[in-house]
Amino acid sequence: MEISSQQKTILDRIVEARRESIAHRKRVLPDVALKIAVDKNEPPRDFAGALVRDGYNVIAELKKASPSKGILRQDYAPAALAASLAAAGAAALSVLTEEDFFLGSLADLRAAKKAADIPILRKDFIVDAWQVWEARAAGADAFLLIAAILEDRNLCELLELGRSLKMEPLVEVHSREELTRAIAAGASIIGVNNRDLRTFKVRIETSLELIEEVPEQCIAVSESGLRSHEDLARLRTAGFDAFLVGEHLMNEPDPAEPLRTLIGAAGAGHTAA
Repeated sequence: MEISSQQKTILDRIVEARRESIAHRKRVLPDVALKIAVDKNEPPRDFAGALVRDGYNVIAELKKASPSKGILRQDYAPAALAASLAAAGAAALSVLTEEDFFLGSLADLRAAKKAADIPILRKDFIVDAWQVWEARAAGADAFLLIAAILEDRNLCELLELGRSLKMEPLVEVHSREELTRAIAAGASIIGVNNRDLRTFKVRIETSLELIEEVPEQCIAVSESGLRSHEDLARLRTAGFDAFLVGEHLMNEPDPAEPLRTLIGAAGAGHTAA
């Protein structure tokens, strides 16, 4: 049954726009051109390894805007932000590359990659293998897969493609059903998003409710709504290995300052990259 425009969630509209954009970009830039670019790139940096160091492993997110909050940062300079956040102790960076709703781009990712020597995650709504090749060609070291927008077969195929390119994806879930699907697909890095992408409401309790069901061998990441060192300490005690933080950093004049506060109070053994 077709969903009316009134019934569509923000997530539905983002994915629909992404599919339209991909269809156009595939015609302009075919797979073969992306694969040539990938062959010329240096090997990916170790994203998974960065998330399991001893300490508070924060994936600091570079994001200019969001559908729920609008413009987050007028002076959005990805290279300067990447260098500053890496120096402040970020374990990895996440760069929003979705153009229509988050005002991001692959140029932002490339700029961040040149400015920092830590792993870079492409944060986007990936639904097609072409986007994985595009991510690697642009220099991404890992990429996001959102269980809510992928069927089981697509999820498995994109996971396998990522691994063939030595890019271990972060598989994002928001419910027990999505977590079960991610585990069945063989995800090694599982992110629990505290933000419901259909309503954009945030509950840190989502992470605490799901962590017991994340297999011990998987790397567990808590995402969204994390604002204090106490939040990270609580989640780390519960079993999380890493934490993705975006808006809390982007809303501050100097994002490095809140990042140091997040990881510094009890971050013994944590060294800046």
